[in-house]
Amino acid sequence: MLDSYFKISQRGSSVAQEIRGGVVTFFTMAYIVALNPLIIGLAKDGDGKFLGGGDAPNLPLIAAATALIAGVLSILMGVVANFPLALATGLGLNTFVAVGIASKMTWADAMGLVVLEGIIITILVLTGFRTAVFRAVPTQLKIAISVGIGLFIALIGLVDAGFVRRTGTGPVPVTLGNNGELVGWPVIVFAFGLFLTIGLMVRKVKAALLIGIVLSTVLAVVIETSLKIGPNFDGTNVNPKGWGLNVPKVPSDVVATPDFGLLGSFNLLGSFDRIPLISALLLVFTLLLADFFDTMGTMTAIGQEAGLNDKDGTPPNADRILLVDSLAAAAGGAAGISSNTSYIESASGVGEGARTGLASVVTGVLFLLTTFLSPLVAVIPYEAATPALIIVGFLMMTQIKSIDWEDYGIAIPAFLTIILMPFTYNISVGIGAGFVSYVVIRFFQGRVKEVHPLLLLVAGLFMVYFLNSPINTWIG
Repeated sequence: MLDSYFKISQRGSSVAQEIRGGVVTFFTMAYIVALNPLIIGLAKDGDGKFLGGGDAPNLPLIAAATALIAGVLSILMGVVANFPLALATGLGLNTFVAVGIASKMTWADAMGLVVLEGIIITILVLTGFRTAVFRAVPTQLKIAISVGIGLFIALIGLVDAGFVRRTGTGPVPVTLGNNGELVGWPVIVFAFGLFLTIGLMVRKVKAALLIGIVLSTVLAVVIETSLKIGPNFDGTNVNPKGWGLNVPKVPSDVVATPDFGLLGSFNLLGSFDRIPLISALLLVFTLLLADFFDTMGTMTAIGQEAGLNDKDGTPPNADRILLVDSLAAAAGGAAGISSNTSYIESASGVGEGARTGLASVVTGVLFLLTTFLSPLVAVIPYEAATPALIIVGFLMMTQIKSIDWEDYGIAIPAFLTIILMPFTYNISVGIGAGFVSYVVIRFFQGRVKEVHPLLLLVAGLFMVYFLNSPINTWIG
């Protein structure tokens, strides 16, 4: 029954392979259960309240809702779209909601804007507009998006592992380790995991990524138990030799009772009473544009890596994928945890062999279990999970050979797409730069008729997105 519904054999996979892929995807994105509360749980809204309405942060409340919604949506993606893509609260978007939106109103009002954006983008999917825009993008530009995302997630892995860090001062924004030096045992754990995973891969060992994560976590627990290293930031002090988000120690309690009291904490139209109409609409537009194109790039990259895309670079069931992702935006706002979206970390599961929605179902079930087992998930440090992102980034980069570098009309937009995703830490910026430059170059080449009208429209919208700040200044 599983094979027939998910087309497992048809896509050259097996149930065991899908389960492994789903587990690996979960391990590489489970950090969101701990990270999302730190981003939106420690920020105050315009009334000086923390999320949940209290005078003090309630991080477990946010963690439970984050895991619950990620689980439900990932299962929905697997069952409805049959695609190996998991969803959770969108990084970047949650920061924008916390800093750029909630600070101007109440948390309920801010989440109402997120729900409104989700409703709008769902309508765009149901009318076929979002899918039509996706199909209007040239195939080689879709490949460039996939390559850029590969480079982006490799950088995410290096930064999260502490191998690359921000300098804070000096002429360059990032450097090797701590001020040009690799320090601390966590980096050793990362290097161990990376070389172990590489060795297993070249030896063609099944479950190489999963084995790498598990053994690296075991090593990390042993080191932390013996040396008591602690976190790299404890809320007050910075320890350059400390662990990233999670400190890998055996928890005293494995099971915790979740509190889902945050669900339904939104006020759909409350923001329009707090800020001017045009300001509220610009905030919705910013959320909309990021959601609209992040997922288009992500699903293209995942489909390409899994070998599922057709000759035009379109993954199977693209309309269903986009529909589930659009509903996820509204669901995240309705649950009070910010917009949910598709995760590029799903590529790690694809690298482990995932080819169908069964892998997403497995990831979703693990997220649901996390609502009770959050102490156990917190054992896995960044340094043990990020080697999988480096390897998957490499695999996605290999697609670059399919781009025609002799045609500047596609080569330059592809180049800008690829480099700006990691350099700006933003998928949408890379996509937007690629679209705008493609239209401009084709215009100078006298080949503007080759540009699909929808791509012209989207390039214009991206110009509004890039000029958002001066537009805000102009309208006051």
